[in-house]
Amino acid sequence: MGKATSSAGLLLYRVRGTHVEVLLGHMGGPYWQAKDAGAWTIPKGEHTPDEDPHTAALREFTEEIGQRPPPGPDIDLGTVRQRGGKTVAAWARRADLDVSTITSNTFEIEWPPRSGRRQQFPELDRAAWLSLDEAALAVVSGQAELIDRLRTAVAGPVP
Repeated sequence: MGKATSSAGLLLYRVRGTHVEVLLGHMGGPYWQAKDAGAWTIPKGEHTPDEDPHTAALREFTEEIGQRPPPGPDIDLGTVRQRGGKTVAAWARRADLDVSTITSNTFEIEWPPRSGRRQQFPELDRAAWLSLDEAALAVVSGQAELIDRLRTAVAGPVP
């Protein structure tokens, strides 16, 4: 296991009738291409120890979705620890956004493995609005607690 890192992300949510939906991104690259359950994430990314996590969450949202997050007040969802030791601090914001065409930043890996060829892939290859129940099944296991925390936060009158 490598050095544990810290990430921060922004989870947009919207209300459709009596249902709450969240915006998740499907992880890009060849390892995630054919996977669905457990292959989705909140838009997030790493930050340095001296960077404000909330500022990093907003920056990373913009980088991974390709648009700035709509304005609005945030709900602090706290921090979770993912498998492998990475911590993720997250905020939720009620807002709507067209995700039919996202333009995510990219990463580079050797692909195919041991080929000597380097290829670039998007961090997120697509994004979608999912119900809270769908999101709890789709998101990587270490982030499911964030979906549960949002569910609790909006259980009363939806902020």
